[in-house]
Amino acid sequence: WDLHLKNVTVSLSGQYECSFATYPYGTKAAKIRLIVKAEEEQHYVKEVWLNQFLEIPCLENTTSENLSNYPLKWLVGKNGREEELVTKEPSSPAVYRNGSVLYGQRVRLGLNNSLKIFPTKITDDGRVFSCHVVYHPERVQKSSTTVRVFGK
Repeated sequence: WDLHLKNVTVSLSGQYECSFATYPYGTKAAKIRLIVKAEEEQHYVKEVWLNQFLEIPCLENTTSENLSNYPLKWLVGKNGREEELVTKEPSSPAVYRNGSVLYGQRVRLGLNNSLKIFPTKITDDGRVFSCHVVYHPERVQKSSTTVRVFGK
């Protein structure tokens, strides 16, 4: 027997029980606890000097789960437009989208899937870099960081 839930919301969290009568053994039952989490998105601001090295962590406060076990992608956006910079599938090398005029060879994927940018440019100011980790097709965790670039 299966229970199919549609339009799942946090309010569906709770304990579910399935019970049915069997002959000649009597009633059989099984319980399962369902926890529905809202999509999580963390937002940070990083300040950096012009022409310096910048490293942005992916999901800064994530513990226990190894990000290398899940597909992820880094995007950059400004004024509602997003551009993909790099994607990473488990057990595969990172794929860079170096067609970008702004980022070309300036971005690299670092340890723990952080995004490394060098050198920083004034055009990076105000840009939002976001990391999307796909734990399941319907569960994506996001972390976005707005960059502030200061000149000397």
